[in-house]
Amino acid sequence: MRSLLAPALALALFACTSSGPERLCKRFFTPYPDMVGQRARTALNGPLLDAMALYAKSDYQGAIPALQQVVEKDPRNSMARLYLVSSLLATGDPYKAEMHLDFMENYKDRSYADQVDWYNALCWLCEGNAKRAAVQAEWIAGRPHTYRKEAAELAKALGNP
Repeated sequence: MRSLLAPALALALFACTSSGPERLCKRFFTPYPDMVGQRARTALNGPLLDAMALYAKSDYQGAIPALQQVVEKDPRNSMARLYLVSSLLATGDPYKAEMHLDFMENYKDRSYADQVDWYNALCWLCEGNAKRAAVQAEWIAGRPHTYRKEAAELAKALGNP
């Protein structure tokens, strides 16, 4: 019994101190800041503001269906889609988040191009694809970019200079 205890303890210690993708995902993911919630309510933006009220309370699980309804009604609403991506990542669903980022990447509105780049890196990291996340982080860090500093830190944490 003792002979099994030492390796198990060492493995547990390694898991707690490792810098694996899951741990780095939690370290580097920050929900996109709420820049919508304080807007004046209109008939058109009411559903988005309702979703953002949940988002602002960090109720990402509750915000997801409300944001999905906004996006389904207007697939071109990149802002709502970005908050949906952030909510999906916050609730541990990077695959669905990546699907929405793919839509944003292929849509002509590039208003959120830097966010798409960064959150793609986070999706890949949170999916466990550290190599792809590292390549993306290095690419972001090598150019003028909103997330240049964060990307450089992620690349370093993933073992890339």
